Amino acid sequence: MKGNAIVAQSGGPTAVINASAAGVIHAALEAPEIGKVFAAHNGILGVLNDEIYNLGKESPETLEELRWSPSSALGSCRHKVKSDEDRQKIINIFKKHDIRYFFYIGGNDSMDTADKVSKLAKRTGYEMWAVGVPKTIDNDLAETDHCPGYGSVIKYLATMTMEAGRDTEAMYTADTVNIIEAMGRNAGWIAAGTALARRKEEDAPHIILLPEVPFNRAAFAAKVQHYLETIHRCVIVVSEGTKYPNGSFLNETKGDFAKDAFGHVQLGGAAQALQTIVQEDCRVKARIAMPSTIQRTGAHFASLTDNEEAYGAGRRAVQAALEGVTDKMITLVRESDTPYKCSYGLTDLSKVANGEKFFPKDWITDDGFFVTEEFTLYALPLIQGESKPPMQKGLPRYVRTSKHFI
Repeated sequence: MKGNAIVAQSGGPTAVINASAAGVIHAALEAPEIGKVFAAHNGILGVLNDEIYNLGKESPETLEELRWSPSSALGSCRHKVKSDEDRQKIINIFKKHDIRYFFYIGGNDSMDTADKVSKLAKRTGYEMWAVGVPKTIDNDLAETDHCPGYGSVIKYLATMTMEAGRDTEAMYTADTVNIIEAMGRNAGWIAAGTALARRKEEDAPHIILLPEVPFNRAAFAAKVQHYLETIHRCVIVVSEGTKYPNGSFLNETKGDFAKDAFGHVQLGGAAQALQTIVQEDCRVKARIAMPSTIQRTGAHFASLTDNEEAYGAGRRAVQAALEGVTDKMITLVRESDTPYKCSYGLTDLSKVANGEKFFPKDWITDDGFFVTEEFTLYALPLIQGESKPPMQKGLPRYVRTSKHFI
């Protein structure tokens, strides 16, 4: 089928979401079946607002360097399409611009949007193909071994943890405890990834707190005390989604901006909550580190494996659509650990939209404060290699698209 294509990005940015976009764009521009390749400015909002630009007018250099640039260069959003009226508006915009191929790079909610738009198009007689490209640092998408973006965030955060550990080791007579807050609402994949920094027993992190393990204050304080008595310091990584047994978060935002468009409670502050607990229960000074959103876009130390898989997923999405595949998301399929080998598969958009992959309970140590060797074997291949962005005057050069709106 001949027609135009559109690519959009949604949700939180990552170090490699632009690599996926570059894969889609390069493959679509090469395809004789595809006329023009468009971008939606700020995700599905760009379609609803008819803010669409022509990627074919970007320079080849920009499209190549897009692969090594962090964040969402096409623009992102957190907007839930709630009605068939809005979905029909999207389809009408597609008709207006003869868009027959829809590539959406994102997580659960993005896959849900692509799925419902595509199904409404079928019911109303508009022929189009919708293929999703996985994206999330949280690594919590169902149906895929891992997600593009995850390898880079844990490579970056594990390195920060190593460095924070050495700082604490040098200064433990004054700064005895260091608490690092990792992103991760319901699943502890990111916090768990910092375990890769621990090569010897004395290395940081010493304690990892995950949302999958209910927080026990007394047991936590006893574990901290154990390290204070044995190595005289303790570095803790806490997932922002860590909860008490009653399901309440260690800390959560209150007030007008407490929830996002999807009804998710805004998190942040778990490290401060732990700081108070450590100082009250263990009577030592505790410092905190809040990498916040910096951790998800650290492209200057991103995983080359992650970048290559993200780019390949984008290209595979176009290939699948040209083969007549629709209503599917590209998946990463692990074929072996040693040597590491990964290929691409397909799964239903609806399965991803309605699923969530939590950190496996059997990868958590019996005391609930660390992860097992099985997790290390899973995660280690994902951080191999370093992507090397173009440099300018000693710093990375990150591109922007010039946005030739139609």
